[in-house]
Amino acid sequence: MWPFLLLKKRLSMKYSESLKKNKDFQIVYKNGKSLANKYLVLYVRENGLEKNRLGISVSKKVGNSVVRHHLTRLIRESYRLQEEHFQSGFDLVVVVRVGAKDKGFHDIQSALIHLGKLHNIYN
Repeated sequence: MWPFLLLKKRLSMKYSESLKKNKDFQIVYKNGKSLANKYLVLYVRENGLEKNRLGISVSKKVGNSVVRHHLTRLIRESYRLQEEHFQSGFDLVVVVRVGAKDKGFHDIQSALIHLGKLHNIYN
C-alpha cells in the first residue's frame, strides 16, 4: 500500500463519518438543537446509529476558499483529536461564524469543546 494511503487511513476519524448530503444537513437544521458561541454554532440531533456524523458549513461571508478550507480542516482535526470524548449516536453540524476567520487551532478546538459541553454530549 502506498505510504500516503497508510497515513490517511491512520488519521481518519475512528467513531465518526462525514455528513455530506444537503438533505441530511437540512434535517439536522430543522429538527436539531443549536447552541452557539463567538466562533461556532453547533447543531445536534440524535441519529439512531452507533456513530456520529460530522458536517461542517462555512459560508462565503467568512472568506475566500483558502480561508474556508483552512477553517474546515481546523474543525475536522479538532473533532478528530477530541472524538473519544464525544458521545456517540448524533449528527453534528458545525457552522463557522465570521469571528472565527483569524483564529488558530486552539481557539477553534476550545470553542468546539465548549459547545459539546453545553449540549451535554462531551465527557
